[in-house]
Amino acid sequence: MATKNTIARMLWRAVLIVLLLSVALVLPFRWINPPVSMVMLERSLQQRGNDYHIKKQWLSWDEIPRHAALAAVVSEDQNFPKHYGFDLKAIQKAFAERERRGSLRGASTISQQVARNMYLWTGRSWVRKGLEVWFTGLVELCWPKQRILEVYLNIAEWGDGVFGVGAASRYHFGIPAANLSSRQSALLASSLPSPLRYNPAAPAPHLIERANWNLSQQRRLGGNSWLASLE
Repeated sequence: MATKNTIARMLWRAVLIVLLLSVALVLPFRWINPPVSMVMLERSLQQRGNDYHIKKQWLSWDEIPRHAALAAVVSEDQNFPKHYGFDLKAIQKAFAERERRGSLRGASTISQQVARNMYLWTGRSWVRKGLEVWFTGLVELCWPKQRILEVYLNIAEWGDGVFGVGAASRYHFGIPAANLSSRQSALLASSLPSPLRYNPAAPAPHLIERANWNLSQQRRLGGNSWLASLE
């Protein structure tokens, strides 16, 4: 029968192996552009047998218009430059709203969305949430903020089979991302909560309202210079 010390050593080895494997999955993408994300793979498997293909185009940080990056941060995570992966105030606000309205609003940061899209499956479960917390911490530890935002803007889903701002700008507006206007960027960013439902090229009144709010928030924060802290 294994002694307590033997069991403890086995557990520590298992923890160490999990840690090393996790770091090996995260750290290289600080420098290497990921060729695919788990969400892309899942969508492809779900549509297997249909005429479906992934539309994506990797853009480096220097190729991404700053107003497009700013619009995404304003829409999804305005505390992104300040937190370490988790926005505790937003989480508290979400739980307070659940008590008031009976439903839980999302309070996911951009870092959490990157961890989820890159490494996990869609759906809801406590196991998935625990893994999301784990990978979010690793992403924040291993990548600088600029890299996190760069990866996010390249793997975010913007339509059926459309991933990344480069592919989204061509799919929705027929132009390269470099030619996106501030309003078009705001429309794209404002569709992110429900990218399969909203059409930035033919926006519904609700999406137009969100885009107008996004643009006003950008001005309130000081415009593109607000992103300087990430660089």
